[in-house]
Amino acid sequence: MKRCDWVTTDPDYIEYHDTEWGVPVHDDKKLFEFLILEGAQAGLSWLTILKRRDGYRKAFADFEVQHVAAFTPENVQALLLNPAIIRNRLKIHAAITNARAFIKIQEQFGSFDNYAWQFVDGRPVTHFYKTQNQVPASTDVSKAFSRDLKQRGFKFVGPTIMYAHMQATGMVNDHLVCCFRHSQILGKTSGS
Repeated sequence: MKRCDWVTTDPDYIEYHDTEWGVPVHDDKKLFEFLILEGAQAGLSWLTILKRRDGYRKAFADFEVQHVAAFTPENVQALLLNPAIIRNRLKIHAAITNARAFIKIQEQFGSFDNYAWQFVDGRPVTHFYKTQNQVPASTDVSKAFSRDLKQRGFKFVGPTIMYAHMQATGMVNDHLVCCFRHSQILGKTSGS
């Protein structure tokens, strides 16, 4: 079975690629999770974060946005001592800041899902890349998404992070055309 070139032989990476990456997500809790995890990844490999995903779920109240938004300085101190996550003060503060901004978007748009998917007109954008070096690190859409989030007070949401978020949550299908998941996801999103 042919997979995207970035997939290693690590079983967690294979599982993530084969079952999650690129599948359209419309659940706010899952969108919040990916937003926090993608921000935590900045400067690191996705596998580093993937290996700590369970630690993040425990440390960040199973990504219940209301709970994270209510985190106190005591919670921050505990997180800075937690070896199950990346103990970066700026990223931890960003997660809490982003939770508060996320709630404001939910209040304004009815859901974060409604807000995020407007950037792709409510439908996944399918690309037909043949090689990994054709896949961009960011796009005009991820730049607009990033810019809008920053204006709303979000942190660690640069264009590259937001493009990774869009790929992870299926806003774009960037599986290579030779990858077995490209056609599977295309079939699910085209209504067939």
